[in-house]
Amino acid sequence: MAPSTSSTSLMALLLMLFPVLHVAAEAPTPLSSAQIILAACKNVGSASTHVDVEFCQEALGSVADAVHSLDYQDLAGLAVGLLIDNATSTEGKIVRLLREGGGGGVRLKEENDAAVARCLQSCQSLYGGIIDGGPPCMSAVNAGKFGAATAILEKAAVAAKECEDGFGKSSSTSLLTPEDKDAYELAKLGAAFLRFA
Repeated sequence: MAPSTSSTSLMALLLMLFPVLHVAAEAPTPLSSAQIILAACKNVGSASTHVDVEFCQEALGSVADAVHSLDYQDLAGLAVGLLIDNATSTEGKIVRLLREGGGGGVRLKEENDAAVARCLQSCQSLYGGIIDGGPPCMSAVNAGKFGAATAILEKAAVAAKECEDGFGKSSSTSLLTPEDKDAYELAKLGAAFLRFA
């Protein structure tokens, strides 16, 4: 007895769907935040001399709950947010240091106090510029205006470096080295992510 047309059609349909069902059953498991961060940091780190993979992992690891996919635009937005937080915190530290006479608990030689105070005032202005640039930078990232966002980030990196260099030019020990380094690296990290977006 020959198979009926309907059973042949059903069999053909099942045979066509089997590969689709088989592939769907073997769908890869989603990447964890740590895996996404590692992949993103390795990608931008290998393409930039300014991005340290370990720094990238630590920075993004601090906001890992916000990392859901390897979307470089979103990752750039996170870097911008971290930069704004860093700059705001640094500006607060500068205000405290200026209020305490520039020494921040460290007694300086009297002749260095004026030089350190000038450096801190300069840095306060520079970090104020980074903070002011934060919202327009975030808006540019969200709107896909990567050129504008990158320009703001590069300006922030220059400001952080200028703050740090100011202490050296005045022959003073910097009181902001970790903050300047972090601001510089966060700005460069955000710009690097935008090159991949």
